[in-house]
Amino acid sequence: MDTAPETVERAHGARVEVLIAGAGPTGLVLALWLARRGVRVRVVDKKAEPETTSRALAVQARTLELYTQLGLAAAVVARGRKLLAANLWVAGRHRARLFFGDMGAGLSPFPYALIFPQEEHERLLVERLAALGVEVERGTELLGFEEATGRVRARLRRSDGVLEACEAAYIAGCDGAHSTVRETMEIGFPGGTYAHLFYVADVEATGAAMNAEVHAALDATDFLAVFPLKAAGHARLVGTVGEESEHRHETLSWADVSKRVIDWMRIDVARVNWFSTYRVHHRVADHFRQGRAFLLGDAAHVHSPVGGQGMNTGIGDAANLAWKLAAVVHGRADGSLLDSYEPERIAFARRLVATTDRAFTGITNFGFVARLVRLHIAPLVLPVLVRFAAVRRFMFRTVSQTGVQYRESSLSEGRAGAVHGGDRLPWVKANASGAGEDNFAPLTSLDWQIHVYGRATPEIQAVCDRRALPLHVFSWRPDMARAGLRRNAVYLVRPDGYVAVADPVGSAAAVTSYLDARKLTLEGERLSRTPVEGKR
Repeated sequence: MDTAPETVERAHGARVEVLIAGAGPTGLVLALWLARRGVRVRVVDKKAEPETTSRALAVQARTLELYTQLGLAAAVVARGRKLLAANLWVAGRHRARLFFGDMGAGLSPFPYALIFPQEEHERLLVERLAALGVEVERGTELLGFEEATGRVRARLRRSDGVLEACEAAYIAGCDGAHSTVRETMEIGFPGGTYAHLFYVADVEATGAAMNAEVHAALDATDFLAVFPLKAAGHARLVGTVGEESEHRHETLSWADVSKRVIDWMRIDVARVNWFSTYRVHHRVADHFRQGRAFLLGDAAHVHSPVGGQGMNTGIGDAANLAWKLAAVVHGRADGSLLDSYEPERIAFARRLVATTDRAFTGITNFGFVARLVRLHIAPLVLPVLVRFAAVRRFMFRTVSQTGVQYRESSLSEGRAGAVHGGDRLPWVKANASGAGEDNFAPLTSLDWQIHVYGRATPEIQAVCDRRALPLHVFSWRPDMARAGLRRNAVYLVRPDGYVAVADPVGSAAAVTSYLDARKLTLEGERLSRTPVEGKR
């Protein structure tokens, strides 16, 4: 008779504070941010090898801003390709070219979207984690977990088949749409699946559409998108599979794909490096947190690829949760700080799924009205609209995620100028010529700070000295007002670059009452509370 394998306890030199299940971009960014803040993490992934193929390509401006804080942005930009224009083809004809250029100029240090494939993205994140002494444990599967006595006890199966028990203060489910963490929490994942089957192929090709720009082709029954990759002549194709082939999607190959749209776009494919089929889902978990367990990325929400939002939204989840976990683990905040994660991120996820669902349905629906809009109205209207600066700025704020805000959060207070508590800190250059450091440069500390644009009062200086709160004073310029900032106001900025308090009169009391009400102490302050269990 077979006997059950023995469960072993892992002998750690230091106790794990956060166990991260899943080593996609979301889990890796969470681990990187926490490791930078001195939190002991463990990252496990049931896959034996990293992904070598993926659908995620776009890195948005807000992600690059967060990556600046982690020292990653320059490497990502250097390895990626800027998305500067998109072309629209309809029924075999090139109908429009939408030039984006630096569409977000003045709004972000990264006024563009970037093409950077997920598999390359993950390799970079893994390299940076390894430099901090954190190795991803491949082939290690999370089987389940339970919470007891203020800790999480997880059950793991290693690549050699040995079962292992791992204790941590918290567990983060970054383990995808089929998340074991979510299933263990018994949290619902309502939504649906779109009817159409899609394919994705990484190809080497020549032709008019291989010009380092995005191309989208539409007709009555087919859809094809062409995304340029960094290497010349390389692109990623995403298209629909005909209904007659959908029933055998598991055995489909490139040879089975209709080449009709590819031919009328004059793409000559010389080599297919990889090919896959997939269905698109739209779902949001009922909750993003339960006790000491959290859901992030695809474990919490999945949606259509419209706008290149998925991977970036998961990275936003990671940045939001990481600084809060670090504060609680280090005893600088009460555990109630973690209550803000779900309401801040679930609201955005629900809006995003609803928005991308409408857009995706419009692109892929073959009904009469949808075809009329897609094939006749959109090609005429879109090129006209993008000529207007206001439309371009609105499009940038929406797609880039720089417009994501948490105004309704319990962590957000006040308004100064056009900036509310909960808004992303507006970006301004250091001076009119753009020389020197901008106001995002201090955010690399990954800690709380005060910003004043104009003159700081002695009272503000005193409270910053007393609370070990970094104070950054920027000489006033008119372009700061255009960014929405108010002269001499006080902005208390969170570690993730969002404004916590916006006080128009520059009151020191607004800062101290905010910190005291939330029991927050800062990096250099003497800790007045007992650190959480497990912290040495």
